[in-house]
Amino acid sequence: MPDQNTRLVYSTDGGRVRDLTTPLARPSKPRGAGKPGGRPVVAPPDDGVVRVRRETSGRKGKVATTITGLAGAEADLDELLKVLKQLCGAGGARDGRTLELQGDHRERVQSKLEALGHRVKLAGG
Repeated sequence: MPDQNTRLVYSTDGGRVRDLTTPLARPSKPRGAGKPGGRPVVAPPDDGVVRVRRETSGRKGKVATTITGLAGAEADLDELLKVLKQLCGAGGARDGRTLELQGDHRERVQSKLEALGHRVKLAGG
């Protein structure tokens, strides 16, 4: 009888042997979690407030303005990103439902979003 503290991991007879007591699918970590320098994925609060924040983490010291909490379809977010990039004269991208602009443009973005009817809160340093 084999020892209770050991289990067969690999055998040339049948390849890898799966332990029948563990499930096949394991819960995966969020993207970037556990990696040094990786940004953890955190869901923004769904309270109807658009948050405009300045971030430098994960960007090698470069400043970026991120906008979260926007409602609307993907096409609406792309159109708003285009307007904000033209307003600030900066590059940017959309990462899921988060808009990212290169540089610190919080005040400009806040005034534009308020003019469009959004409730805006400045967040971050």
